[in-house]
Amino acid sequence: MRIGYSCWGFLANGVLDTPDGGRSYRRPFLDALRQYGHQVVLLQANRDLIEAGTDLTGAYCFDDGLPELDAVVYEWRWPLPGRNTTECATPGHTCDLHRQQQLLDHYTDALALPTIIWDQDRWLPADDPLRSRPNMRVAEYALHPTPGAVTVACPVPDQLLDAADPDRLAARPRGLPLAYVGNQYGRDDAFARYFAPAAAHLAHQVAGKWHDTEAWPHVRFTGRARFDEVAALHDRSLATVLLLPERYRTVGHQTSRLFEAVTSGCLPLTPADTVCADRFTPQILHVRDSGEVLDKVRWLTRIAGTAEHADLIRACLEHLDPFRASTQAAVLLTAVTTLAGAGRPVPHWSR
Repeated sequence: MRIGYSCWGFLANGVLDTPDGGRSYRRPFLDALRQYGHQVVLLQANRDLIEAGTDLTGAYCFDDGLPELDAVVYEWRWPLPGRNTTECATPGHTCDLHRQQQLLDHYTDALALPTIIWDQDRWLPADDPLRSRPNMRVAEYALHPTPGAVTVACPVPDQLLDAADPDRLAARPRGLPLAYVGNQYGRDDAFARYFAPAAAHLAHQVAGKWHDTEAWPHVRFTGRARFDEVAALHDRSLATVLLLPERYRTVGHQTSRLFEAVTSGCLPLTPADTVCADRFTPQILHVRDSGEVLDKVRWLTRIAGTAEHADLIRACLEHLDPFRASTQAAVLLTAVTTLAGAGRPVPHWSR
C-alpha cells in the first residue's frame, strides 16, 4: 500500500522549542511500516528541513500536495488557540490543523480511503462524529481504549530495545538519584503526590516545560532539554517516576518517557494506581506515595551496580517487548487492511 502519514513533528532531533514527544519513535515506526513492504508518504510540512536544517528528502518521501494514496494515518492534531487556529499569515501561526482538515476533506471524506486517527494525546472527544465513519478507525496508546478504538501503544524502537544491555546499564555510574523528563501538562497532582516531597531529600533534576512551579520552590527545574540531551540525563540517573495526567493514568496510557528511561537504565517507579501498571513495569517498582518513592530510591542506591540491579533493568526491558515498533506497526496495518476489506477495497494501482 501507499500510506499517507500526517504528523506535525520531526524524524530527527528537531529544535528545542517544541513539545514533540514523537521524535524518539516516529522514524523507527515509519521504518517498520516500510519494512512490511509499504510506501510511506509524509503529508505535513518537512519541519526537519524547514526548521532544523536536516535534509531527509533522500530517505523519506514528503509531499505537500494531494498525492495518490491507498490509506491515510493521522497523528491527531487539535485546536491550539493562538497557534493553529489563526489565519495563515498571522505571526506564530502553525498550519498543522489547516493541513489536517484539507487531508480529511480530500482523502477521508471525498475519496473515503481507509483512515486511521492515531489519537496519541487523547484529545478526540469520545462522541466525535469522526469515530462513527465506516472508513475510519481511531487508535490510542491506551491499553483500555475508548469503545470502538484499537490499541496501538507508544512504539518502542526495536533497535533501541535490542541494544540495551542490562549488565552494562547497571554498571554505569549514576550520580543523580532521581530525575524527570517531560512537560507539566496536567501532571501537577501526580508531581505533588509522588515526586516533589521525595525531591526534598534527594539530589534530583526536572527537565521540561514547567511554568507554574511556585508550590515547589525546593525542586530543581532546568527547563527544556534538547532531544539529544534526554538520553544523557537518563544515562546518569538512577530512577524516575512515571507521572501521568489523569486522562492517561485511568486508561493505561504510557508515553515515550517509559522506554526512554528504561533503555538508558533509569528505573521507572510507577504509581500503583496506574491502570495496567503490571503490564508496564515490575510490581517491585510500584509506589503509592512519595514516601515509597524515597524508600525505593534509597534501596536502589544500595543495590546500584549489583546483579540485582541488572536483573531489575532486565525485567523492565522484558516488559517493553510487547510494545516494539514492529509489533505496533503490524497492529496498525491490520486495522488499515480491515477497513480496506469492509467494502472499501484498496485502489487497484496500489503496491
